[in-house]
This record gives sequence, C-alpha cells and structure tokens, in this order.
Amino acid sequence: MISKDLDALIEGEVSIDTKDLDFHSKDTSLFSVTPQVVVYPKHAKDISALVEYANNHEGVSLTARAGGTCMTGGPLSESVVMNFTKYFNTYDIYPGKLEARVEPGLYYRDFEKETEKHNIELPTFPASKSICALGGMIMNNSGGEKTLRYGQTREYIQSMNVVLSDGKEYELKKLSKQELDEKKKQTDFEGDLYSRLHKLIEDNYDLIQSQKPQVSKNSAGYYLWDVWNKETGEFDLTQLFAGSQGTLGVFTSANMRLVKKKEHERLIVLNFKDWKALPEVVNELLPIEPEGLETFDDATLKLGLRFMPKVAERVGENFFRFALRFLPEVVIGLRMLGLPKLVVLVQLSEDSEEVLEEKTKKVLDTLKDNKVWVRVAKNKKDAEKYWVMRRESFRLLREHATGKVAASLVEDFCVKPEYVPEFLPKAIELLESNGIRANITGHAGSGNLHIIPLIDMKTEGMRDKLTDVANKFYDLVAEYHGTNTAEHNDGILRTPYLNKMFSQEMLDLFSEVKNICDPKGVFNPGKKVGGTFEYMKSHMLRE
Repeated sequence: MISKDLDALIEGEVSIDTKDLDFHSKDTSLFSVTPQVVVYPKHAKDISALVEYANNHEGVSLTARAGGTCMTGGPLSESVVMNFTKYFNTYDIYPGKLEARVEPGLYYRDFEKETEKHNIELPTFPASKSICALGGMIMNNSGGEKTLRYGQTREYIQSMNVVLSDGKEYELKKLSKQELDEKKKQTDFEGDLYSRLHKLIEDNYDLIQSQKPQVSKNSAGYYLWDVWNKETGEFDLTQLFAGSQGTLGVFTSANMRLVKKKEHERLIVLNFKDWKALPEVVNELLPIEPEGLETFDDATLKLGLRFMPKVAERVGENFFRFALRFLPEVVIGLRMLGLPKLVVLVQLSEDSEEVLEEKTKKVLDTLKDNKVWVRVAKNKKDAEKYWVMRRESFRLLREHATGKVAASLVEDFCVKPEYVPEFLPKAIELLESNGIRANITGHAGSGNLHIIPLIDMKTEGMRDKLTDVANKFYDLVAEYHGTNTAEHNDGILRTPYLNKMFSQEMLDLFSEVKNICDPKGVFNPGKKVGGTFEYMKSHMLRE
C-alpha cells in the first residue's frame, strides 16, 4: 500500500484520513480531484525520497500544495499531494539588502507582518494575500494590485532551490555565459539538463520570441522567452520554473528581492457610469505613474453592500461604524442617479509628500473634463473599505452563492487596455447569451480583468456548456492578441486551451521542456502539458 511505503520512507507525515483527503481534493477552482495520499514532507531529503519512489513506481506522481488558493486546479491530484504549510514555512529577512529567503509553505500574511516592521515588502501579492502562500505566488507567477508599478513575482526571484527528477536538490540562478558553459560540461543530470534546455532555446530562439504574449502580464505556458538572453549571454532557469505550477521539479526555497514601501500614499476613487470612458482615462493616468489602477463593477459593489456585515467583520470593525463610512458614496450615488457601473481605484504612493501632492493634483486635473465622479479618500482607514471590497469579492461569492458555484472559468484574461471597451461587451454578451451572469474585478491599468460567473453545476449539460463557452471566450481573447491567464496560471482549467495562444510548434517545445526536466512525468501531470477537455469536464464540481 502506497501510504505504508511512504510512511516508512520519509520523516514527515503521511495521511489517508478521509477528512484530509477531502480537504486536499479542492482548491478554489471548479474542480474536485481526490488524492490517494497526502504527505507533509519535513525537509528536502523527504522530497528526494518521494521523487525516487515516484520514479520507480509507475502511476505515482507528486503534486505540491501550499495555501490551496489556486483557481485552476493546479494543486489537485489523484496520486500524492505534498502539503508544504506544516514544515516548509520558515523565512529569513535581510532588510539592509532588501532580500529574504522564503519557503513554499510560508503564508504571505505571516511574512508581511515581519516585512512591515522594516517598511519593506514583496509587492507582487495577489488579492488573496490573507490566505495564500509563497509557493503558489512563485509557482503561479502571481501579480496583484501593485503589479502596474512592480511587475510579477518571477521578477523578484534571485535564486531557487529545487529538487529535480534525479532526486537531488539544486540551486537555480542567473548564470553568465561562462558559468553556463561550465554547467554544460558536467556529465551528470544537471549538466544534461542545462545542455538540452540551452540547445532547445538556441535552436528555436526566433520562434520562441515571436510567441511571447504581447501583454504586460502573463502566466500561460512556460516562460521560455526570458531564460536565454543572446545579447548578454545570461541564462536563468528561475524564469522557467517560476510559473511552472510544479510541473518541472519541486521548489523548496527561494531568495527573493524586496522593495522599500513608499512613505506616503493616497487613494483616489473614480466612479463611472459605463465602461466606455475607461481606456481614455487609463491612458491619461498611466504617464502619471500610479502604483495601481484597480477596478470592480456594480455587481461586485452590490455584493459588498449586501454582505457588509461580513466585510466589516473582515476589517475588524463595528458594522454601523463601518456602514457610516459609505455616506460619501451614497451622496455620489444620488448625484449619479444610481450606483456606478464601474469603480476604479487610483493608488498613489511616493517617498515624498510633495511628489504625492503633485501627482494628486495631476490626476484631478486630468479627470476634470471626463464624465467621472471623483473622490479622494480622507485617510488610510477610509481607503481600506475599497480594498476590502476589491480583495474579498471572490471569497464572498464562494461563501454565499447558495446552490451555485463561483466559477473560475474565464476569470483571468488580459488584453491591452485600449481593447477593453470593445472586447468586454462581446465577452459579457457571450456569457449572458448562455445564461451566465458575472461579477467583474481586476487590474484596469494592465487590461487584466477577472470575470467570475455564478453557475448551478447541477443543471443538465452544464459541463459541456461551460467547455463550449470557454472555447469561444478564448477565441475572443486570441482575436484581441491577449493571454488566457495573466496571473492565475493554466492548471486543469486552461491547459487544454493553450493552443488558442500558441502555435503547435510552441506547444511541442513545451512538451520537450517537460520531457527534459521530468522524463518520467512524475511532477504534477496534466498541467501545462497533457491536459484534456475530458479530464477537465469529468472533474468539475457537481454542486
């Protein structure tokens, strides 16, 4: 029995408890996949032993899990799920260097408490920052409300420790041409890995570069275009492994670059009657260099108002006191003759109060001729209510959608901001014509929006309908030269749709990368490579 084998093999814990298996059968996606066994590895030696076991036992695979907040089924498996939150959750912070060493099971909220003491941060946190962990952030290449200024998680990785398919732990980092040549001379698994990956990228360099998504954010496919820099001669496998969803090896720790938090900040709230003015406003605001341009729609606003007691509870405040903070919005609503169709949060953050004031004036001057209702948040507490609304919307939907599922179906597309007003009505029409209504939140500055419909999964033929709708939706994304997923990754959900974004030649390269790094297919199979519509449909939630 596999659980007995693993129990004798590792120092960590092995579980086949029904409750444990059920908990690990779900993340925040549409899917349910029950693992055969759950393990809690204690150290890298445990992982090496697990890799060796999987290599020698056909049908055994290893899937890593941290916070379990993935929206694509990334950490779900029918074989062995490795939970890292129990033992792999330590960290070291080096404020003077603006660096930190982190492990995959470390919850971002715990890490943030410590970095805040030094006024520094890892700025690529997602909306789920109160419940996500660093493993998911790194292996999904996450982004969030500060990505407009700071980019995505992969840009902050200085080095990674990874257990590869030979069962040994290696350090991955940016190499010079000379260092790469030395690696390739090695006659071991590591040398072969570097030799074959470098040859693959070198031989297909122009194809790879031509296939790079032309949007500001992406986590689809393998990030081959940023591994080998012909001009500098640098070779960086962290850029391949970041965002790979644990399909190429098991990540055990990483050294991350941090940034100093800005001393002064201000939130300016824009209320729109429709989506039409959004691109013009975004294009006018981008030169001012805001830290973030976040958005949510009237459906999300109504959701927040409906569950305001829960929202107040999340910020630790008395309901009536919290509700009073929305009086200015009531006044704006009266002036607009109803709720805004769209709310945009313009976050300004600067080291100098003088610069902050100057940027605030620029924003207000820029917007004075637009048909937008503007309000400047009075203080941090006043601003926080909007951020809670923005960050908590998906969790509120999941928790209160009686009889329906908050379906992460087409929820992470990204197109250039100028395409949004043309793209979005077509996308919404596609959903609504199929009886699907959705909430919309996202990152206005990058054109990355999250459309989250409520679905009754018990409806006859719903799985086929969802697959068909997603197929048409991703055709539309391709028409506007976008990406299927900006920050939530492929997983079970989007791997079958990668052909909408990439040519068959590029998909073949992805398969070759998987074969080079994981020749026996033991690392998180069915994601990035090999995912099918049949598997996706058969594992969708039934209630």
